[in-house]
Amino acid sequence: QVQLVESGGASVQPGGSLRLSCAASGVAGSYYGMAWFRQAPGHEREGVATVSKRGIPTYAAFVKGRFTISKDNAKNILTLQMNNLKTEDSATYYCAGGDPIATLTPSRYPDWGRGTQVVVSS
Repeated sequence: QVQLVESGGASVQPGGSLRLSCAASGVAGSYYGMAWFRQAPGHEREGVATVSKRGIPTYAAFVKGRFTISKDNAKNILTLQMNNLKTEDSATYYCAGGDPIATLTPSRYPDWGRGTQVVVSS
């Protein structure tokens, strides 16, 4: 059974940076089709970024060059470097896996972590 564990969430001021990590365990070999999602209170879960098997990233429009997703295929660790954080980035960030075409559609992902909270506030 695949387990995804996120880490790195914290409280930061606007303009700050955070680096989120997600470790996948219980995986046989490389684990492809991983992504970051986020959900703020009262809002639907939305895709943030994903990376394909070939290492090609896809970002939501609101990222606008501020976030960088990367994956260590050997260790099955997914990271999200977030720079120039804004108050609207405050949310619980979730790691997801299992979509072979690596979309930003939550329903396509069977595996989910419990989330890590990001608070951006002055």
